[in-house]
Amino acid sequence: MNPDRSPADDKPAVLFLCIENAGRSQMALGFFQHYAGDQAIGWSGGSAPAASINPVAVEVMAELGVDISGEFPKPWTDEVVRGADVVITMGCGDSCPFYPGKRYEDWKVTDPKGGGIEHVRGIRDEIEQRVLTLLGELGVTPARSITRE
Repeated sequence: MNPDRSPADDKPAVLFLCIENAGRSQMALGFFQHYAGDQAIGWSGGSAPAASINPVAVEVMAELGVDISGEFPKPWTDEVVRGADVVITMGCGDSCPFYPGKRYEDWKVTDPKGGGIEHVRGIRDEIEQRVLTLLGELGVTPARSITRE
């Protein structure tokens, strides 16, 4: 997570956090980057990163044409949190950072860890809707769509 952001950059920056940075936050970042294109900046991180991304999360995102297979779990850093305009937390509770003056949202989204494909698809779809709502609130018009078969 290397926040290449200058103070003059007016693009909104969003940080998605969960515990392992292996499922929810990776799916959220994938959707955010897919829909926002170059209109916004997105990062993800975890308080206790896993060894690898949840393969079921990778699979269900690929079903929609969003490739998160090249991502990997990483810790959040103070630098990234300070650079974010919005911090989205998903189940990390007190282990997530808090900095005054930031916009925080806690998304109550089920952890996909250990879930089957149908279970994780439901989580994926909920995260997608939340990301689209967030982009609307940030004034970002989706740069592309997703075709569902």
